[in-house]
Amino acid sequence: MAVQAAPEQSNPLPGEAGVALGPAAALSCRECGERLPLGPLFACEACFGPLEIAYDFPGGDPARLRERIEAGPDNIWRYAPLLPVPADVASKPNINPGFTKLVKADRLARELGVTGSLHVKDDSGNPTHSFKDRVVAIAVEAARAFGFTTLSCSSTGNLAGAVGAAAARAGLRSCVFIPHDLEQGKVVMAAVYGGDLVGIEGNYDDVNRFCSELIGDPIGEGWGFVNVNLRPYYAEGSKTLAYEICEQLGWELPDQLVVPIASGSQLTKIDKGLKELVALGLVEDKPYKIFGAQAEGCSPVSRAFKEGHDVVRPVRPDTIAKSLAIGNPADGPYVLDIARRTGGAVEDVTDAQIVDAIKLLARTEGVFAETAGGVTVGVTRKLIEEGGLDPSLTTVVLNTGDGLKTLDAVAPTTGPSAVIRPNLDSFREAGLAS
Repeated sequence: MAVQAAPEQSNPLPGEAGVALGPAAALSCRECGERLPLGPLFACEACFGPLEIAYDFPGGDPARLRERIEAGPDNIWRYAPLLPVPADVASKPNINPGFTKLVKADRLARELGVTGSLHVKDDSGNPTHSFKDRVVAIAVEAARAFGFTTLSCSSTGNLAGAVGAAAARAGLRSCVFIPHDLEQGKVVMAAVYGGDLVGIEGNYDDVNRFCSELIGDPIGEGWGFVNVNLRPYYAEGSKTLAYEICEQLGWELPDQLVVPIASGSQLTKIDKGLKELVALGLVEDKPYKIFGAQAEGCSPVSRAFKEGHDVVRPVRPDTIAKSLAIGNPADGPYVLDIARRTGGAVEDVTDAQIVDAIKLLARTEGVFAETAGGVTVGVTRKLIEEGGLDPSLTTVVLNTGDGLKTLDAVAPTTGPSAVIRPNLDSFREAGLAS
C-alpha cells in the first residue's frame, strides 16, 4: 500500500507548506494515475479526472495495529492511522462522529426470508443524525490544514446540517447552499447552528453548478467547499463505515453490503476501505458483493447497470428520497465498475416501496430510518425476492440518517391507532383491550 512521495512543486498550493495529514502522501488521479502534492484540488491537471488520496500506510504487525485501533476513542479517530488527518486529531475541536451501532436485525431477517446474518449499520446515531458527519469531520481537518476560514457545501440536506455543526464546533464561518424545497426538518437543522443557509431555486444539480461558479470567483477565496475543493479528503470519511462494520463483525468482511447511491462516493469509498483492510492484513481476504440502492425517481446508475452501459446518463430527480436526489452522480461510473467487479448489482424502488420499507424497519427493529434507509431496506427486499441477493450470507444494510428528518414521507399514512374518550369502555370499544 506504500506510495511514492509526492513530486516537488516550485509554486506551492495555498496552505500546502507544512501540511501534516497523517499517512496521506499525495493526491492521485483515478483515471491516469497522475500524482500531485496534497492541496485543495479535486481534478487532475493532466486529464481532469477525479483526485483521491494516496497513502503511505504504517507497516508492521497487523495484530498490533488492530490493538492500537481498538484502544482508540469510540469514534472515527480510532482509525486516524488510516485517514488523512493529523496525528493529534482527537484533541482538536471536532464533532467526533462514528462508531455507530451495527444492529443485528433478526426480526427484519425473518420478515425478508434471510437465513444468514442480517445487520443494519445505523448511522442515525451521529451528532447531526446522518453519515455526513463522518465526511465533514475529515474535511474540517483539511480546511484547517489549508488555512480556510469558511466552510461551505452544496447539499441535499444532511450535509448542510453536518457542515453547520462542524463549523460551529471548529470556530469557522459556514455558508451552505441547498435546493429551495428541502424537507423542513433538514432546513431547520442546517440553520440552527448560526451559519448562513442559502436556498437556491432549483434541484441539487442546479445548486452544485452555482457552487462551481462561486469557487472560481474572488468571493470564494478562503472558502473550503467540502464536496468540491476538499472533496478528496471529505470522501475518505466514508471509508470509516467499512472499517467499523468489519471491526464490529469481529474483524471480518461481510459477504454482502447494500449501500445507498446519491453521488456514489459513499459506495466507492466503502469498497476502498474494505480493500485497504485486506491489504493491511487487518481482515482475511474473501469475496464480497456490493449492491447499490436508488429511488426509482432518481435512478440513473440503476438504469445504466440494467442496460449494460458504462456511462451514466443524467436525469431530473422526482422522488421523496431527496437526500439521494442527485441526477448526475459524479461517481456513477465507478459504482458500476464496483458492482460488476464484486458480482453485486444496482437496483431501485418506488416511493411507495420506500415508505413501506421505512415502516418495516421501524416495526421490526425499532430503527426509524430516513428515506435513504427506506431505499436500502426496500432494495434489499426486492433483491431477495428476485434472487439477486443470497439470503444465506452475512449481509449489512446501511441506514444513513434519522427518520425524524423526513417525517413528510410517512406522515400521510402514519398516526394514532385510535382517538378515544378518557375511560376504559371507550378503550374496549376501540378494540384495543386484547
